[in-house]
Amino acid sequence: MTYALWVLQSLLAVLFLLVGGIKLIAPLDEASAQMGVPGTLILMVGVAEVLGALGLVLPGLLKIRTGLTSLAALGLALITLGATVLHIAQGDVLVATFPLVIAGLSAFVAYGRWRLVPPVRPSKQRTLQPSRYAETH
Repeated sequence: MTYALWVLQSLLAVLFLLVGGIKLIAPLDEASAQMGVPGTLILMVGVAEVLGALGLVLPGLLKIRTGLTSLAALGLALITLGATVLHIAQGDVLVATFPLVIAGLSAFVAYGRWRLVPPVRPSKQRTLQPSRYAETH
């Protein structure tokens, strides 16, 4: 299960890096007119998607705060659920299925990293002890 979660996390991270990056570099006035939402919201979602993508893989790779991976996946699931609602409100029901599937996959990663394969806490740091040899001689 660990390998499946890592593959899914990696694929989702690439997807959200691309989608979030496009939102950050696209001209705001054109993107705002196309999506029907304010440009500030587009920037905020783009930043959240890029940070969420990093949060899917960096904690596990660096073995630092690995519990944050499930929170990043949950946040991305909420963002994509919002995109689903937005598409349905605009009348694009067929288009809304893609973010809905991505929301489900992100929610599965959140659940998987939280309950199925929780992150392993690093063992205590070993401290240097004086040599036994030095004590006897």
